[in-house]
Amino acid sequence: MSHRVLIYSRFPKAMMVRIGQRFELMDAAGKPPHEMFTAEQLAGITAMITAGGTPLGGDMMDRMPRLGAIVCYGTGYDGVDLAAAAQRKIAVGHSPGANASSVADIAMTLMLAATRRLLPADDYVRGGGWSSAKPSPMMRPQAGMRGRRIGVYGMGEIGRKIAARAAAFETEVGYFSRSRHDVPYQYLPSLEALADWCSVLMIAVRASADTHHAVDAGILKRLGEDGCVVNISRGSVIDEQALVKALADNTIAGAGLDVFEQEPHAPDALTALPNVVLTPHIGGHTLESHTAMQDCVMANLEAFFAGQPLPYQVRGG
Repeated sequence: MSHRVLIYSRFPKAMMVRIGQRFELMDAAGKPPHEMFTAEQLAGITAMITAGGTPLGGDMMDRMPRLGAIVCYGTGYDGVDLAAAAQRKIAVGHSPGANASSVADIAMTLMLAATRRLLPADDYVRGGGWSSAKPSPMMRPQAGMRGRRIGVYGMGEIGRKIAARAAAFETEVGYFSRSRHDVPYQYLPSLEALADWCSVLMIAVRASADTHHAVDAGILKRLGEDGCVVNISRGSVIDEQALVKALADNTIAGAGLDVFEQEPHAPDALTALPNVVLTPHIGGHTLESHTAMQDCVMANLEAFFAGQPLPYQVRGG
């Protein structure tokens, strides 16, 4: 008899097929579980799968008094109240590094698309501007990668892969994180210093109280009028209103964003700007990443139901 697992967040059904072959899944389809299942059904739940960014607090945990494991599909876990989970002796697991390569790839894609203005260039060809030799200020030559200074904010699994990819483009790479790492890149002592130093700021930190709106109007001003910011971490790290203003008044040259403060809604003021490239949080959305994340989810669940520690447990969770 397979173990029963609650699916707390809304996931495409295809992502749960492999997991569903191993466990009996109760899918809440992104709705509050108590609206989908009876109190008696929830009382029997001992494990759940959630998206790391979905808010999950102590009140919801209390609706499942036997809950012992919260398993995040993906590397993030910022939506889970770790203190509440710890108080209730609930283990929290995730999928560290499972999508790091794919996320680093999209970071580089966004950087190139923003700095080389690929979307305006595409429009220039499709709209007949190129064939008619129509002048366009967006087609002015832009700085290439060689010799650029790329600043990486955060040097975890994803940050390291971004840095390695950026270095291959003949750039200088620097970074700032809470601590120094044994990496062949220049360490800057603060985010302010990193923004002063670089022309492209790559955001690769976890969402937390410490990083909320860390990239604000002041940091964007330090980045400068030739600067570009790329965010593949969480939308909360950037002050979105400050970013819109900085892009609109040319405080910075451009941006590439895979994440937003209120997903899945990107503000109209942002989508109307020509100097920003937007993608719908697809950094880890590759076949290889999903297979790796599912492997981690199943390994965590199998360990839990076997009475063993989660192999991919969140520190402090």
